[in-house]
Amino acid sequence: MQPLLSVENLQVGFGHHAAVKGVSFTLEKGEMVALVGESGSGKSVTALAMMGLLPKQAEVSGRVQFNGRDLLRLSAPALRELRGNSLSMIFQEPMTSLNPVYSVGAQIAETLRIHQHLSRQQARARAIELMALVNIPEPVRRVDDFPHQLSGGQRQRVMIAMAIACEPRLLIADEPTTALDVTVQASIMTLLDRLRRELSLSVLMITHDLGLVSQWADRVAVMHNGTIVEQAATAQLFRQPRHDYTRGLMAAAWLDERDLHYRQRLLTEIRHEGAGEFRLHRPPMLPFPPLRNRQADTPLLSVKALEVSYRQGGTRKPALQRVGFDVYAGETLGLVGESGCGKSTLSRTILRLLRPDGGEVLLDGVDIAQQPEPALKNLRKSVQMIFQDPYASLNPRQTIFTLLDSVLRLHDPAPAAERLRRIHTMLDRVGLPRQSLHRYAHEFSGGQRQRIGIARALIVKPRLVICDEAVSALDVSIQAQILNLLLEMKQEMGLSYLFISHNLAVVRYMSDRIMVMNQGEIVETGEAGEIWRHPQHAYTRQLLSAAIGTETTLITAEAVSA
Repeated sequence: MQPLLSVENLQVGFGHHAAVKGVSFTLEKGEMVALVGESGSGKSVTALAMMGLLPKQAEVSGRVQFNGRDLLRLSAPALRELRGNSLSMIFQEPMTSLNPVYSVGAQIAETLRIHQHLSRQQARARAIELMALVNIPEPVRRVDDFPHQLSGGQRQRVMIAMAIACEPRLLIADEPTTALDVTVQASIMTLLDRLRRELSLSVLMITHDLGLVSQWADRVAVMHNGTIVEQAATAQLFRQPRHDYTRGLMAAAWLDERDLHYRQRLLTEIRHEGAGEFRLHRPPMLPFPPLRNRQADTPLLSVKALEVSYRQGGTRKPALQRVGFDVYAGETLGLVGESGCGKSTLSRTILRLLRPDGGEVLLDGVDIAQQPEPALKNLRKSVQMIFQDPYASLNPRQTIFTLLDSVLRLHDPAPAAERLRRIHTMLDRVGLPRQSLHRYAHEFSGGQRQRIGIARALIVKPRLVICDEAVSALDVSIQAQILNLLLEMKQEMGLSYLFISHNLAVVRYMSDRIMVMNQGEIVETGEAGEIWRHPQHAYTRQLLSAAIGTETTLITAEAVSA
């Protein structure tokens, strides 16, 4: 019996650059195969080639047999008939994949009307059902919202609803849960698993999350530098990985449980040395100084009774309700909570990208909440943000050099040669080649764009950095490098961080203290270890219970301890 999908010797080139080099794998009916690897390894290019969505200048060869038809040789109309119907894809970046001028309900309904010929009313009703299926709250009301009115995680769920609307035979999921918190992540993966079993749906899951892979995938293909270096059944791969690169990825995902006084040190950084040779490097574990007596300190940032609301029709809906906390110099304060709970709204309000309805935001004792716009220039230098969506936050018309140089000229003017030196130094620190300075944002992978955003935030040497899902788009080995970089910069520059993430394990190891947010309120605050060991609030316990399964799988993997 032939597999549903058979990829044979797939090759993709862009001019002199080979992005995919002879990739081959199969996918059976009802099977989930995970394609894992670092950012830029060719995973997404492989998927886009299969869907016929690469730009015209791409040179594609090989065979992609889907249900007996070679996708690479189908006409454009035939491909359009398949896409969104029997062959569907969840894209990595929902904000750039959703149309900003149409409601999310209309975009889900469009697929249903084209492929299933439903009436407008029937398609709208089905869109509401699908939004409820992927756990978007109040779907009857939110069906008429536009993408910018949803959180990053909610936009990702809309993309999933669109992809499964026509109950496809093959679903390509490109980082399907990157922006989702652990509880929603578990519900989405449970949903996809149920659909593939009930409908014999096949899933090609592209991800850098090895925890998801270990729990949900039947087989795994490991990709590096455009080639597949290892394929095996999931249990076998985690028990006995054969390739050095696979072992390196697993080691980078292992969270060291043996010493809770150290912040997260993802143990392995992977560097490619020579032709085909991989060596594992273990950076030193850097301890943090003991927390100071905060009673004798003045907070760097003090938020008091902060209130923010959004207009919905003729009424206002609260987004933040009497939120209060302090951040001290040299401290990392973690903020966790489900998608849509108000985390990003809080960060944007601190930066005065949103004006609060009430409360105070004191920076060095000065209330910036109601300051006029011209007085905020010093704030912009002192408080920088690493945004959740790197593509949406980078100007597509500017080169990377222009992006970084314009920030320096605005906030820290210096001679051109000095600015260039600082730009080169920052690129080195975030792991980007200097020759990439004259490229544009769309020429980088998602993880590389995230590193550009980090470089832009740190280059002006701020005092407080708000990290809004700063590593959610990065694979585990790049996460290790970026988290190490953030910790090193914190010690070198005396930085403070407000570290926002749905990844509880990352927040735990990065943070001195942790706040838990639910429905616009801070429900619990405490020392990182204490919150993890003895959560007081029922919601905190719910978040932790959802996170434990993935972490335990990675920690106990025999491959790590081998």
